[in-house]
Formats: sequence, C-alpha cells, structure tokens
Amino acid sequence: MSDNKKAAVLASFAADSLALGAHWIYDVEEIVNRFGRVTTLEKPGSDSYHPRRDKGEFTHYGDQMLVLLTSVTERKAFDLEDFSRRWRQLFEDYDGYVDGATKKTLGYYAKGKTAENAGSHTGDFAGAARMAPLVGLYGDDADRLAEAARAQARMTHDDPNTLDTAEFFARVTAAVLKGESPKAAVERLAASEAFEMTPVAMWVEEGLKSGNEESVAAIGKFGRACETPQVFPGVIHLIAKYETDLREALIQAVMGGGDSAARGSMTGMVLAAHLGMDAIPREWTDGMKKTREILSLLDRIVG
Repeated sequence: MSDNKKAAVLASFAADSLALGAHWIYDVEEIVNRFGRVTTLEKPGSDSYHPRRDKGEFTHYGDQMLVLLTSVTERKAFDLEDFSRRWRQLFEDYDGYVDGATKKTLGYYAKGKTAENAGSHTGDFAGAARMAPLVGLYGDDADRLAEAARAQARMTHDDPNTLDTAEFFARVTAAVLKGESPKAAVERLAASEAFEMTPVAMWVEEGLKSGNEESVAAIGKFGRACETPQVFPGVIHLIAKYETDLREALIQAVMGGGDSAARGSMTGMVLAAHLGMDAIPREWTDGMKKTREILSLLDRIVG
C-alpha cells in the first residue's frame, strides 16, 4: 500500500503539470492545433492563464497541493491552521494565476475571518481536487482521510457539492488502496447511504453511462468549466474507461479542454492508487521540476 499511496500523490501532481500548457483552453481544436496530442509536458503560451510558468511546473492548483503536502509532512497530521498559514503565505507575493475562490477567501481573511469560516462559497471542483497529499498520510484510514479532505476543501470552497466531492473521492481512494477496483469502489460508494440521495450519485451515473463514448466528446457533453457538476462526471468517465491505463486517462483529461488540471489531478490520484508507480510515465516525473522534493516529503510521511 505504501508505494501506491506515494503513487496517488505523485500522479496528481503529474496530471496538473501535464495539463499546464493547455489549461483552460476550452476550444479542443485549438489544443490540437497548438500542441497536437498532449503526451508530454508543455510550456504555456504567453497568452495563457499561466504565462510565467515553464514546462514541468504547476498550475496554481499544483502549487497549493505542494503547500498542503509540506504542511502535512511538517506537522505529521492535517493541521488546518498550519495549512491556512502556509496557504496565505503562498499568495503574499504569488506570480501565478489567482482564481476567484482564492481572492474571495483572502478577502474574508482580511475582514477577520478564520480558517474555519473564511472559505468562499465557490463551487469549483478544484477545492476537492488538491486533496492528494492527504492520501500519503491517511490513505489507510477512510474516515480520517474523508474528514481532512472536506476540511482542506472548506478552507477555500465552502460549497456542499464540493465538500461531498472531496469526501467521496477520499473514500474511493481509500477503498482502492485496500484492493477494490476504482470502478467498483465508485459504484458501491455512490449507492451507499451517505451519497445515494445526493447529486454525487447522479454524477456517477452520468459518468458511468458514458463509458462507450469518445472521451473528448463525453467531457464536452458534461461541460468543460470549473464547476463541480461539470467536472465530476468527466472524472468518473475517465476512471471507468481507463481503469488500467493511467497515461491515457490523463492525456484524455487534457485533450478534453477547460479545467483539465482539476479533472486530471483527481483522476490521477484514484487510478495511481490502483495501478502504482509503474503506471506513471517516467518522462513526466523526470520532467517535473519538483519531483525530487515531492518524493522526499512523501518519504517522511508514508510508512
């Protein structure tokens, strides 16, 4: 289980880095025209949302994931106050993109709110998608992982759907680490008492029904934007369709356009928990600028 916990975290970072070049390009034909089929790490264009980033770096999601990984490593636990402090420090002189949820949350902090209640009410999937570092610490304890996943999401995205999403994928990942297949875990948990009457069950059903569809088209049908109702079924589609092929799942996540970084990060976490380190293309991890730092941090928390 230890190697697969590390793989789940590393694959989430790799998915973010793979998405960097084409992130938030909504016209899928433009992605093809600019990059072809995105199979390698790409440098964002000067007209992108990440003009100061280089090939092998992260979007603002990945940068926040690294803050979370550093926090849980130093504290040997999920400490909301510590994560909050480090997260705010990241944005004191940040030269990358600052999204709406971050701006709203920082604004609430400035008005005197705390880590417990400063979260925006933004319903973006990204608030859940940065949770992977918690798997390195709590991957063998579904309840603790789910609780921490919800708490880290709530700090910036205090939206019921986003919080349920964080818990759902936390529990899916914990189940996969114990040997359940990703698709089986998704189906079982969506039908459980905790989720059967929530939008999660509907999004799971939509994603599973699309299994025979071409991925770019399926993602376009669900929606390419950042909101949880659009991203969630696309993640389920990718997990179920490419259950044994993490590389292709993450390529299709990028080719699907829009918020490919959030889509890919969650997909990569779940599939790598199932498939392990060997499933992550070496060229991606070799090309990421923070791989050594990430693995060094993981070695300190993964037994």
